Formats: sequence, structure tokens, C-alpha cells
Amino acid sequence: MPHSPRWYNGQLWVLDSGSGGIGIADLRTGRYQSVAETPGFTRGLDFYGRFAFIGLSQVRESAVFSGIRIAERKLADRACGVWVVDVLTGKTVAFLRFEDAVQEIFAVQVLAGLRHPDLINDDEAILANSFVLPDESLAEVAAPFRGPA
Repeated sequence: MPHSPRWYNGQLWVLDSGSGGIGIADLRTGRYQSVAETPGFTRGLDFYGRFAFIGLSQVRESAVFSGIRIAERKLADRACGVWVVDVLTGKTVAFLRFEDAVQEIFAVQVLAGLRHPDLINDDEAILANSFVLPDESLAEVAAPFRGPA
């Protein structure tokens, strides 16, 4: 079940959703070379430097997903979140696991250079209570509470 093909560093990277993996597709031979496996149904891929950011979803318990390798793992061994894999070593170096309300990830995008990204929301109550402080206001914040610039 290939998913989220991305051309990166001169190679075609794909997610093997059925096994929870990430790897490289060799265009000359048509073969897939696994780089790493993760504990979830992989959907959503982006890169930053030597790191792959991979979206993981819980597998829906339905006939559509029966018979795939990731569905055969125990539920406790499957996760939803964003995994970070070092593409040179294949090792997981970080992850963000969603344990409650979020069960599916469909896309992942690295927002390089942004420290506090947010989503535009059309909920009027949230918008009415939202604000942005100008950078100049940071000087008025006590030093222990200031983050790196």
C-alpha cells in the first residue's frame, strides 16, 4: 500500500502503509527498499535535513484493512501521531503520540522557520479570545519567562 510519494535527495521515497514503513522505490528495478518501520498506518510524509516526518494513524477496524500486516499487530502496538526518522540510520529519533481524540493523520508538512504556527479557525468564540503580542512587547516580559528569540 504505497502512500505519500516524495522526491527527496535524488530518490523516490514512499510510505508502505500496509506495514507501517518508509523506504525508497528504485525506479530502475521497481523494487522497494525499506529504511524503517513505525508502529502505525503511515500516511503523510515530509523531510527536513536528514529527517523524515511521518504521519501515523490507527488502523480502522474494518474489512477494508483486514489482512494487511499493520492490522495484525496488537492494538497496543499501534500508534497515531508524527514520527521522526533519521533517513541515514533508519532510527526513530522523536515522536509525538496522540493518545485520545486524534486517531488518523492524512498529511504532514514541515513548517521550517516557524516557532508558533497555528490554524485559522472559524470558531467565533475562539477568535474573540485570541490575540498576538508584537515582538516589541517581549522586552516587558520577565526574563525567566522569555523563550529564545
